[in-house]
Amino acid sequence: EVLLLGEPMAASIGAGLPIHDEYANMIVDIGGGTTEVAIISISGVSFQRSIRVGGDELDEAIIAYIRRNHNLLVGEGSAARIKEEIGSACPPDDGDGRTMEIKGRDLMNGVPKELIISERQTAEALAEPVSAIIEAVKVALEHTEPELAADIVDKGIVLTGGGGLLSNLDFVLRHATGLPVSLADDPLSCVVLGTGRALEEMKRLKDVLTSMY
Repeated sequence: EVLLLGEPMAASIGAGLPIHDEYANMIVDIGGGTTEVAIISISGVSFQRSIRVGGDELDEAIIAYIRRNHNLLVGEGSAARIKEEIGSACPPDDGDGRTMEIKGRDLMNGVPKELIISERQTAEALAEPVSAIIEAVKVALEHTEPELAADIVDKGIVLTGGGGLLSNLDFVLRHATGLPVSLADDPLSCVVLGTGRALEEMKRLKDVLTSMY
């Protein structure tokens, strides 16, 4: 028998959310290729929205920004390091914030080149994908039933997935929605932990699994 488990549900289980409760929980799982926004209540998904924006899109936005503004080509690995070390969902209050030395190929003459990039610049680079994530969350909230919306006002939004680790993303979401936003204890592993837990406790979690037959 083949059983399917939705990614937002797996993330919710891995994050330790009370999925069987009648009260609603909102989860935003930002993976490598997609962001899944879901409202979970009574072992089911009452609303789900998926957009093709994730960690890979954040990396590509950084690569495009550096190429456009500095005529420097950096690889995906370098972009990921920039995102992890000085990436931010919003610019710093004062000055340019943290800085980082990066290396790449100068597109003007083809030779290797170094330059310094700042936290403020990464915030500018990531503005578009971050806005898309915020918009997906707002759409989900707009489609949430009033009773469930009241629960989310109390419980807030839980971030999972590697993209949830982006600095200040919780602050930006909190500002955009007016809701409490928290990061899961182990956001990178929530989906795989939730999947493992569903296998270990298949009898108790049978109602969240979908059979192919």
